[in-house]
Amino acid sequence: MKNKIIYFWSILQSSFWFVPLLLVVSSIIAATGFIYLDNNWDFASSGVISFYVHGGADAARSILSTIAGAMIGVAGTVFSITLVALTLASSQFGPRLLQNFMHDRINQVVLGSYIATFTYCLLVLRAVKSDGEMAFIPNISITFAIVLAIVNILLLVVFIHHISVNIQADQVISNVNLNLRRNFKRLFPKEENGNDLSEIDEEKLSGKKSSLKEKLEVYAQESGYLQSVDHTGLFNLAKDLEGLVEVKKHAGNFIIEGQVLALVLSANELEVEKNDQVKSFFIIGRKRTSTQDVEFSIRQMVEVAARALSPGVNDPFTAITCIDKLTDIICYLTSAKLPSPYHFDEEGEVFLITKTISFEDVMNVSFNQIRQYGKDAPAVIIRLMEAMLTIYNFSKNEEQRKIVKKHARMIMHLGKESFVEENDIDDLRARYEQLI
Repeated sequence: MKNKIIYFWSILQSSFWFVPLLLVVSSIIAATGFIYLDNNWDFASSGVISFYVHGGADAARSILSTIAGAMIGVAGTVFSITLVALTLASSQFGPRLLQNFMHDRINQVVLGSYIATFTYCLLVLRAVKSDGEMAFIPNISITFAIVLAIVNILLLVVFIHHISVNIQADQVISNVNLNLRRNFKRLFPKEENGNDLSEIDEEKLSGKKSSLKEKLEVYAQESGYLQSVDHTGLFNLAKDLEGLVEVKKHAGNFIIEGQVLALVLSANELEVEKNDQVKSFFIIGRKRTSTQDVEFSIRQMVEVAARALSPGVNDPFTAITCIDKLTDIICYLTSAKLPSPYHFDEEGEVFLITKTISFEDVMNVSFNQIRQYGKDAPAVIIRLMEAMLTIYNFSKNEEQRKIVKKHARMIMHLGKESFVEENDIDDLRARYEQLI
C-alpha cells in the first residue's frame, strides 16, 4: 500500500492538471476568507492607500471584471504558447520528451495562477452589492485581486523567458540529465564500497528451492509497461510464507497479458488468494515512467542524440553533448552501489530474488544506438571513444573495464569500416590504443 501511495503521489505531482487544480481550490478558499474578513472588519483606508481603495460598487465591479477578463484571455495565450513549445519539442527532440515539458513546474504554476485569479475575481464579484442598506464593497478582497493581477503580469514575463530558454537543445539535454542524475542517486546511492553486490551461496539457494514443493505462477492480467514493483511487500509476503518469491521482470519491461510476473515457492499449500495479493505488488501502465525504470531517462537522452544524427537534422554537436552527459552518468555509476538481485533477512536467508539492471545493461542502452546512428559522423564516433577512455579510468573493477573494452572494440571496428579519411582513423586508433 505504501508503494502504491508513493507511486500515485509521484504521478499526481508530475501531472499537468494537479498544480493548477490546487491553485484554483486555494483561490476559492482565499476568496471566501477575504470576503469574510471584509464582512467583519470595516477597513478604513488612509494616506496613499486611499487613492487605490475608493469608489462604489460600480467601480468595484469594473475592476474585478477587467481583471477577470484579462486573466482568462492571458490564460488562453499561455496555453497556446505551451502548445507551440510542445509541438517544437515533439518534432525536434522526440515525442517522449513531451512529458518533461508538461511536468515543468513553472508551466503548471503560470497556467494555474491565471485560472485561479479568474476564479477568485468571479467569486468576489458575486459578493459585491449596492442595494441600499445591503451595500457591500469588499475593499480588502479587491485590493488582493489587484495584487494578484500584478503578480500574474510578472509571471507572464518569467514564463516567456522560461519557454524560450527551455526549447533550446542544450537546455533540454541538461534538464534530462538532471532528472537522470536524480534518479540514479535515488536508485543507486553512492557508497565507498561501490558495486558491492551481496554474495549468494548457489548450492544453498538451490537446496532451498528444491525443498519448497508448492509453486504458484502469477500471471499478468493486462498488457503494458511494468512501472513499479513493491519489493518490500513481496519480501514480507515470502517471509510470512517461509518460502521464496522470484520476480521475473523489472520496471520498464513490457508485459504481455498472461506473461509470468513472479514465481512463489512455499513448503505449505498456497491459497488462491495469494495470487491476487502478489499481483497487487505490481503496477502496470500504458507508458514508461522514471519511478523505478533506470533506462527511461537514458533512452530520452539517446533519442535526442539519434534524432540529431538523422540525415534530416544532421546536428553532431547535439549528439556530442548527449554523449558527454551520458559519460557523466556512467562515471557516477562506476562507484555507485548496484542493487543485488537477492534480498536477505537479518540471518542471511534469501526470501526474494528480483530482476535487476547491471552496469553492462546501462552501457548498452546508453551507447549502442548512438554508435549505430553515428557511423557517418566521425566526430561523434571519436567522442564516443573518448567517452570510453574516461569511463575506463573511472572503472572500479575488472568486470567494468572488460565491458568498456568491449564497447571500445565495437567503436574501433565501426570507425575502420565507415571512416573515409585516414587521419580520422588514426585519431580514433590513438584513443583506442591509449585505452587498451
